[in-house]
Amino acid sequence: MLLEKIISISGKPGLYKLVSQLRNGFIIEDVTTKKKVSIGNSSQVSLLDNIAMFTFDKEVPLFEVFENIAKNQDYKETISHKSTDAELKDFMGVSLPNYDTERVYASDIKKLAQWYNILHKAGYITPESFVKAEPETLDPVTGEVTLTDKEAPKKAAPKADKPAAPKAKASSGAKAATKSTHRKMG
Repeated sequence: MLLEKIISISGKPGLYKLVSQLRNGFIIEDVTTKKKVSIGNSSQVSLLDNIAMFTFDKEVPLFEVFENIAKNQDYKETISHKSTDAELKDFMGVSLPNYDTERVYASDIKKLAQWYNILHKAGYITPESFVKAEPETLDPVTGEVTLTDKEAPKKAAPKADKPAAPKAKASSGAKAATKSTHRKMG
């Protein structure tokens, strides 16, 4: 599951996906309704990828907590965030057995259950979403990254021998438009 572009916005319910960057903000998309809106740079956002839960030993990334919940719930919805504090604490004890009961509050557990259910409803919680990528290896001679068979790009079928069409020279405006439409968020 890729949480790197999923955000929570202070004061707005739900979760959002970062779609594009603007000069003074971002275009976001509600993960459940797919409705796109823009927000300003002054909005307080939290990237789910940067959130972790406290245990007595360490901080566990939210991705791992979601994975534990998904496995325990057989990849189905979980407890409602409106459940009692006792039910939420029991849920947390099963989901993250060593969680720090002093630093993880009932409000944190409510938010965890709510976010999990939102992501489940939006189709982010599936067995495939938690498959770990195989590690890349470096070629000792060239120092280049070696891709595994699963990661290697598939070769296209050979094209029939046709004469190549002459390429039209694009104006500088067309080049700029092409570059701006393919810009990735970093």
